[in-house]
Amino acid sequence: MIDIQLTGLIKEFEVGQRILDGFSLKVDEGERVGLLGKNGAGKTTIFRIMTGEVYPDEGTVTIAPGKRLGLISQIPVYPEEYTVRDVLDTAFSRLHDIEREMGELAVRMGEGSDPALMARYDKLTAAFESGGGYDTEIRLNKVCNGLNIGADMRSRPFSALSGGEKTRINLARLILEDTDILLLDEPTNHLDLNATEWLEEYLDRFKGTVIAISHDRWFLDRVVKRVAEIQAGKAELYSGNYSFYVEEKERRYQERLRQYEKEQAKISQLEASAEQMRLWAFMGNDKQYKRAINMERRIERLRTTEKPTKERKLTTRFGEKEFHGDEAMVIDSLAKSFGSRTLFSDLNLEVAGGECIALLGDNGTGKSTFLKIVMEEELPDKGSVYLGPSIRIGYLPQIIKFDRPDRNLVDTMLYAQDCTPQEARNRLASFKFRGEDVFKPVSALSGGEQSRLRLCMLMDSKINLLILDEPTNHLDIDSREWIEEAVEEYGGNLLFVSHDRYFIEKFATRIWMLENGGITDFRGSYHEFRAWRERQEQLKNSQKQSVAQPVKPKEEKPKRPGGTKELEKQVKAAERAVEKAEVRLDELAGEMEAAASDYLKLQDLYAEREKLEDELAHLYTVWEQLAAELEEAR
Repeated sequence: MIDIQLTGLIKEFEVGQRILDGFSLKVDEGERVGLLGKNGAGKTTIFRIMTGEVYPDEGTVTIAPGKRLGLISQIPVYPEEYTVRDVLDTAFSRLHDIEREMGELAVRMGEGSDPALMARYDKLTAAFESGGGYDTEIRLNKVCNGLNIGADMRSRPFSALSGGEKTRINLARLILEDTDILLLDEPTNHLDLNATEWLEEYLDRFKGTVIAISHDRWFLDRVVKRVAEIQAGKAELYSGNYSFYVEEKERRYQERLRQYEKEQAKISQLEASAEQMRLWAFMGNDKQYKRAINMERRIERLRTTEKPTKERKLTTRFGEKEFHGDEAMVIDSLAKSFGSRTLFSDLNLEVAGGECIALLGDNGTGKSTFLKIVMEEELPDKGSVYLGPSIRIGYLPQIIKFDRPDRNLVDTMLYAQDCTPQEARNRLASFKFRGEDVFKPVSALSGGEQSRLRLCMLMDSKINLLILDEPTNHLDIDSREWIEEAVEEYGGNLLFVSHDRYFIEKFATRIWMLENGGITDFRGSYHEFRAWRERQEQLKNSQKQSVAQPVKPKEEKPKRPGGTKELEKQVKAAERAVEKAEVRLDELAGEMEAAASDYLKLQDLYAEREKLEDELAHLYTVWEQLAAELEEAR
């Protein structure tokens, strides 16, 4: 069954500038579709057309009858006195109406027996129960816990929340409403890692249809099964997740390039022949002249394929300062509080040269404060941060600010960097600021363009400790890839805060998880860290279960055939199996690092590592059981 049918959509906001130029898309019931495209390509316009907020100039929109459609970016207006809890309760308005009518019917039935009233009451009771009327509080608490909407936030006035907080509450409301079709416009922008992962798990169980606009590539990989990219106002379709889209898009580019080159070679050959025929015609051969004309017409018909293009890669890299010494950073007994709230205390960490560290944690745990202390912009309450004598810091903040946003890009470079006007323009060009764009005021740039400009200025600095605070936040995929290209060429120390798991997995060789006032220090990639956390959680749960089990009298176990010798053999075999799996895991880590830019191969390596980690967890269990049996037998 088709849930959404968009046919030939055309939309102009300015005369002669079409955002959509014949966009068509069919979405079947239960499908998961990612809507991609550059900023300004028309992604949000398509969502607004589907909800009826904007009308297309041409084309049709068909939504399956009876299907409820919800859009995350649309935040309804509520009465001024509404709290967050009141807004969340609007998700159950239909159930509240049923409950209210049931109450009224109960009063009327108490006054006398009317079969019609009884029949109506029974019907409403069935509808109330099937709609989850008795479980609303449980559902609300589950969704609020998943999206980090605590009891304190639920009591706050909705009108007093920030835009990001309102978006999160609206997402929770739509989930509680059990909407049939979810339109998600950057749903992870205001969520921390735990809340994002909860949303992904919810969408995995969600039976309805999902169309998502997102720059979170990890989210797209986990959630969507098909990609529709807006290219020149039309839809180009890919039957797979984001990683498949990247590989397939490159394959299609290479195919178009080969077709173009083949056509150009044929055109060159025909042009040479036509020129020769014209020469013969000039010498008096009229037939050759007609053949030359026909051949030139054929050449024009062959000019059908435009030369495919794609973004040029970076042509510059960081001016790195050489690192000398054993330790780049030493953190000793570090502590920081704000009033009665302790962010962290007694942190003790050491960083060697060349390490790439991801500082993770829920919103409000103190990640940005930690970075400010490292850069001496904030003083700790206790402890110290020692930086090696050769360390030079480069910093890309979450919110980019310029002292003089009224200056154009060239002047900004001239005042900040020791360079000539031509050098400034060359550096700007390497970061896609070309032509008249370099004379725009900085204030006219988008958030992604300002990040790119700040990165361009950082590139010339000789640094060996690069600190990034949410470097990809609110950036489109192209801008994220530009930043990744720059960081990929950098060989010094890297310390960054990010919720972008794609970015974290690509660069982190060490994870610092800031939680419960301390830091969990894990040496490995983000994927390895998650697998380790899952094993820790499973171990914790199994320990809880064993404590909860009543102690049974010890039973005499039947002796294993072969006695302790046989057990010793099995223990050694289990040890060898564990060692073999651990060695392969180490090999996979190296292979994944080498294949960091090969999305398809990286995906296969991820799958192999996940399978191996599950197998290793099982081998650990078998080994521990056998070792325990051997100990008892002795």
